[in-house]
Amino acid sequence: MKYLLPILLLSIGFVSCERDEDPNRISVSDLYKDFKVMESLDSEGLDSIDFEQKQNTFFTAEFNKPIIWELSVTGDKSGAQKNISGFSNELNEVNAVWDGSTTKFPMFKSGESCSVELNFPAEDTTLVLDKSITIEKAKVDEGVIIADFENGNKYRDDWDWFFQSGVSFFNLKSTKNAAQGKYYYKMFGECDWDWLVGMIHIPDTGDISNVPGTNKEYKPFGLSSDPENLYFNVLLNVREENAVLLINFKEDDNMDGVYDADNEDEYTIWLEGLEPGWQLISRKYSDLTAGGENESTPKGNGMRNPESLKIIDVLLLANPTSGPTRVDMDYMIFTEDEPLKP
Repeated sequence: MKYLLPILLLSIGFVSCERDEDPNRISVSDLYKDFKVMESLDSEGLDSIDFEQKQNTFFTAEFNKPIIWELSVTGDKSGAQKNISGFSNELNEVNAVWDGSTTKFPMFKSGESCSVELNFPAEDTTLVLDKSITIEKAKVDEGVIIADFENGNKYRDDWDWFFQSGVSFFNLKSTKNAAQGKYYYKMFGECDWDWLVGMIHIPDTGDISNVPGTNKEYKPFGLSSDPENLYFNVLLNVREENAVLLINFKEDDNMDGVYDADNEDEYTIWLEGLEPGWQLISRKYSDLTAGGENESTPKGNGMRNPESLKIIDVLLLANPTSGPTRVDMDYMIFTEDEPLKP
């Protein structure tokens, strides 16, 4: 027992020494220092960036103590924002990288310049980058784009649509406030005798002549066959609280080029009560359910097979007594491995 106390003291000494040498340790005295900027905000990467080619830039700054900071990049034309935050005594190529992605819609656009600010919530201090960052080409997302509504096209020639006569309006709109690019799809209307205000019908882009038995593989939308690895993404702007959106995914289970509602699967996304403003909706394909608001049993093989997806229907719904409703839609895309990171 007489050797126990010296051994404990020696052990504590070793632990103390190891902690003192920890470069990530923050002392209380550091936290209560008066805040000072040692090196002001700067960009050390490219100032003119081609995000389409996966270029990026990063920002630097240094302070005399660790502190919570908030960096914001704002598109001068689009108003798009990228927000990066952290707690550290510096900004560098690890914690302050910008790859062209967007935090607040709309998305950044090619050819625009961007301003950069650095704020500290606990201090009355704002640092402004003394130069602009120019986007040569905006970021391009990898995936299967179903619709981005660009090039002045209302819809593909093979799309179909329906809306209640005289009280509904479904059409393409051009504005700088589109979530992506210049165009979005406006769904607006009213129906006092039915929940359905209107819908758009999006068939597959595949060649239905390439059915099994030919020398080509028939893959309607060209999607992955792994529902656990596939995400459906769409940008929505809900303009009225009464809006309900139903998105149907109809599978051609037997791959004969035709969807049979009585014998093949249909899965859904039911959306209501969304906050106003542009927002990203992402769903893993394996999480889709049948039956809309009231889940039911699929009528086909009961397996989610994205490679056999034949039709996507988008229905705008509202209680007939609730008056006009509106949802804007943009940039419908399937991505693999993870949800869209715009």
